Amino acid sequence: MNVDFRKLRSFVKIVDAGSVSRAAGILRIAQPALSQQVAALEEHFKHKLLIRSNHGTVATEAGLILYRHAQLLLKQIEQAKIDIDKAATSVAGRVSIGLATYSTSNTLSLPILKAMRARHPDVVVHINDSFGFVLSELIMTGKMDMAIIYGSGPIKGVVMEPLFREELFFVTRPSDEAISDDGSPIPLSKLDRVPLLLPSRAHFLRRLIDEQLARARVAPAIVSELESVPALGAAVMDGLGATILPSSVAESAKSFGGAVTRRLVRPVIEATVSLCISDHLPLSEPAIAAKSVLFEVVSDLMAQHPRGIRPAAR
Repeated sequence: MNVDFRKLRSFVKIVDAGSVSRAAGILRIAQPALSQQVAALEEHFKHKLLIRSNHGTVATEAGLILYRHAQLLLKQIEQAKIDIDKAATSVAGRVSIGLATYSTSNTLSLPILKAMRARHPDVVVHINDSFGFVLSELIMTGKMDMAIIYGSGPIKGVVMEPLFREELFFVTRPSDEAISDDGSPIPLSKLDRVPLLLPSRAHFLRRLIDEQLARARVAPAIVSELESVPALGAAVMDGLGATILPSSVAESAKSFGGAVTRRLVRPVIEATVSLCISDHLPLSEPAIAAKSVLFEVVSDLMAQHPRGIRPAAR
């Protein structure tokens, strides 16, 4: 039996959907026919690939290995078709880039889109704003080409290339009475019992902030956890509390209009921001082009925002 791409595409869709019946509906294939395709793959590879239960369908360890390879093969076939259609006259296709929430990297989205539009108009750029650990999983499974996330690794299945370090600032509305507004840096010790609005504990940034506050023996009053920059800005400017963010995030978000940013010291809180790519899936031509553009945009960002952003140690 020859393994054709139709069977591999069907197998990937079943794993993504978590159900043979749901995948059959999406692919518009009769469920028995889809089951026969899976059976043919299992016969060819001599391993059980899926486990079915009343709760759905999941891949076995062998199935996960096939899933990763199938993702790569299908992506290569898709890119080959695009390359043939374009006859190599220009870089064309699709590239997906993830940007960690609450990071300076979010300010990169518009410059990246503009630069890619100018240099590679036939490349469709997909930007995803999500949690860092979720983005790394998307990279590992081949569902996304690259991401800019917090941390420098190691994370299994991906390569982390440090891009820059960003300093975190205390952000509040001008009339906040909790901190005197004389423009001077704020020692972390001054944040004891200060109402704060922060990301949830699942976020890398929150874990970093909690760690540094604990070292300074500070017990802030966490009044709310938000995962949306616009919602966070609105809450801060409405007086519900202050927050801790990279200064460029507060300066670029409309919801933070008029906010005051102050340096935090003793200690300074810094986070490493890295480029995350797969350690086993090669980058497509559009992804390689996007990576080059990304490095240039990051270089410009560091030049334009010297306050709080500096090159990362490699």
